Amino acid sequence: MAVTWNDITEGMAIPELKKNCSTQQLVLWAAASGDFYQIHYDQDFARGTGLPGIIVHGALKHAFLGQLLHDWLGRNGKIRRFGCSYRGMDFPNQDIVCKGIVTRKYEENGEKLVDLEIWTENPEGKKTTPGTATVVITA
Repeated sequence: MAVTWNDITEGMAIPELKKNCSTQQLVLWAAASGDFYQIHYDQDFARGTGLPGIIVHGALKHAFLGQLLHDWLGRNGKIRRFGCSYRGMDFPNQDIVCKGIVTRKYEENGEKLVDLEIWTENPEGKKTTPGTATVVITA
């Protein structure tokens, strides 16, 4: 069920999105995005750079946050803007949980707007990809 304006309150959490990347998904993302840096698919290379193993692309986690927002809005809104920072590593075959909290609900120029804090969390609960978003609610 998509969210409506009356459903939204400041401080509310939006439904979480759980992702778990396989190494195959990382290779597919590399092909689609053109990001073939070996730390995302070559275990020996990644370890040679000092990493514990291959890591999930930051831009893929950004896309997951876009999916989090889209899933919450459904047909009742649109994403005005969103962005994030890559602050921590996530690894394949581990849960990445995408979360969000409504920080502001307001009307401006006839539009119903909602600001959110969004982020990904690793299995230890550390925020690895913090960000913000503004969405327009149409229902």
